[in-house]
Amino acid sequence: MLKLKNAAILFDLDGTLMDTAPDLAASMNFVLRQNGRHEIPTGDVRNMVGRGARVLIERGMVATGKPATEPELDQLFDQFLEYYLDHIADHSEVFPNVEKTLKELREAGANLAVCTNKPEGASIKLLKEFNLDDYFSAIVGGDSLTVRKPDPGHILGTIEKMGGAVSAAVMVGDSANDIDAAIAAGIPVIGVPFGYTPIPIHDLGANVVVDHFDDLIEALVELL
Repeated sequence: MLKLKNAAILFDLDGTLMDTAPDLAASMNFVLRQNGRHEIPTGDVRNMVGRGARVLIERGMVATGKPATEPELDQLFDQFLEYYLDHIADHSEVFPNVEKTLKELREAGANLAVCTNKPEGASIKLLKEFNLDDYFSAIVGGDSLTVRKPDPGHILGTIEKMGGAVSAAVMVGDSANDIDAAIAAGIPVIGVPFGYTPIPIHDLGANVVVDHFDDLIEALVELL
């Protein structure tokens, strides 16, 4: 039987556990329309995701005209979040074999957490919508701590909240934010290639890249 007792496995959310780009794009395009801007195709939005909703909106405004000021971004963020929370699971989907893998990891004794730049409240709501929240001992969002990825403090703070040990931790993510934060925190990192990054995941310095969640457990065993 697989044994991963005391392993602390941290997962990014958007682009790692779930394909959330369609709902993120719809929410950002709602904000853009409300403010007289043109929409951005979902495929382009995928490369804007990763630093949290506020940065996503900031990038969307730059891509469609004059950059927003900080006070304007505050207002736009509120518009975005209100719409997004009402439409958070309209078109988002869990990637294949994610729940099966989470179940196997928990049964093997691993301690699981989500470490995402998405706001904590939105992250919890999204995971609840897909009945995934109970797999995680901690769900740490971009507003949960004073720092967020790629700052290593976000990962270290998540490990502390989940009651894990840095020496037994691994990060799983899809972008440079995840990989850079993990390397700076001194933990191994596994990349997935189906997420949101303008730079190929194989070029970002992950210890291992897995093509499917079916391959994740084998990679974790090798790293730990």
